[in-house]
Amino acid sequence: MSNPNAPLSEPLLVACLCAQWCGTCKDYAPLFESLRSEFPQATFRWIDIEDESDVVDPIEVEDFPTLLIASAGQARFFGPVMPHIETVRRLIQSQQGQSGASRLPPEIQALALRVSEA
Repeated sequence: MSNPNAPLSEPLLVACLCAQWCGTCKDYAPLFESLRSEFPQATFRWIDIEDESDVVDPIEVEDFPTLLIASAGQARFFGPVMPHIETVRRLIQSQQGQSGASRLPPEIQALALRVSEA
């Protein structure tokens, strides 16, 4: 049985899907950026859904900000998250050490692969 607190062999990818016109996203950007120093083993990506539509399509992001957390190209979390630093911090911590099959749909798994490769 694996230790749920053991570090992943693959680092987490934490991607924020936002839009330039979104005021909440603009306010959230510095908070999201500050998490980089707390989780140096993770890769953080800020994805503007309009500027990087080739990566995001065909997923329709309707609520901002939306986070995608993946490891080894496998999506672990996908959904809107209020821009509260503590909430996001706990979410990232909860995904560290996770393994096994994800229950997210195939289109979200495909998005995780595209974001990982972009």
